Amino acid sequence: MSNLFDSITIQNNKIKNRVVVPPMVCFGYAGTNGFVTKANIEHYQALAIGGAGIIILEAHAVEENGRLANNQLGIWSDLHIEGLKRIAENCHEQDVISLVQIHHAGLQTPKSVSSSAIAPSDYNKDGRVATAMTLDEIKRVQESFLKAAIRVKKAGFDGIELHGAHGYLIDQFMSPITNHRQDQYGGNIENRMRFGIEILTMIKAELGKDFILGYRMGGNEPGVEEGIVIAKALEASGVDLLHVSAGIVGDSLPKVPKDFPYNWIVYCGSEIKKEVKIPVIVVNGIKTGELASFLIENNLADFVAIGKAQLVDSNWANKVYTNKKPKPCLNCGKCSWFTDGRNCPGLFL
Repeated sequence: MSNLFDSITIQNNKIKNRVVVPPMVCFGYAGTNGFVTKANIEHYQALAIGGAGIIILEAHAVEENGRLANNQLGIWSDLHIEGLKRIAENCHEQDVISLVQIHHAGLQTPKSVSSSAIAPSDYNKDGRVATAMTLDEIKRVQESFLKAAIRVKKAGFDGIELHGAHGYLIDQFMSPITNHRQDQYGGNIENRMRFGIEILTMIKAELGKDFILGYRMGGNEPGVEEGIVIAKALEASGVDLLHVSAGIVGDSLPKVPKDFPYNWIVYCGSEIKKEVKIPVIVVNGIKTGELASFLIENNLADFVAIGKAQLVDSNWANKVYTNKKPKPCLNCGKCSWFTDGRNCPGLFL
């Protein structure tokens, strides 16, 4: 039986425990044009000192016109590499494996970023308007993901995580709710997966062994059955690490058995874990050492992502390991981290 602080190896990278810092955008930290600032460096240094085995840096935009906000970190230019090197070095000094999540917002690109958002299919709903991508645009964006991954490696990180969840561009291709294409990138589930899997194949071919290729997927596309199909295809395509979160929600959420002590997102991850051989990260609403340990000890996951609890107390993993009580997340009605986490009341307890 494994426990939360057992080591594990992925692609010749030894990971000291099963605690993951998931990608969480720190709004208000990034500099102009997506550059790393002192605030970003200090934030990730504190998390690295805090004892987690893996840190996945927040979503970095692969194209300037594909950002989720004007103050999002970027990886669309070689000029972004230098600032990111500082974060990679700090992680390695603490024996932490570090990945960078790479991302394109697609139809969720706000008008303040671009007046012409792109998506798998034409979209016009609730004030969001996007235009269906041409085949040339598909190839361009795929190349942008590849170039971003190369920059991540040049900056000294151990791998990347493709953001294929939360309704962003890769997820928009995966989901029948937003993908109505009639060509090779739409229709059945194999075609809808093509956009993301081609990106994976390109990165794997270019960056090869020892560079971890992670993928954050929706466990519901729109149901867990489709999530399992996607997970198996990602495994077959060379993904080293699956991070199961939420996809685009359809008419209903996956049903969770009454005796399952976590929410539907964790449930999807635990079901996918049963069907693949590669390591699986589960995430969402897990804030205590007891809840995290139960998942590992009962083989429901290989890693547990602890989000807000590590934002409130960057020393969470060290404290749990030494049986000390971390600062609690106060579950505020409106989380300060969606504006500026430096104002989080939990930090001042």
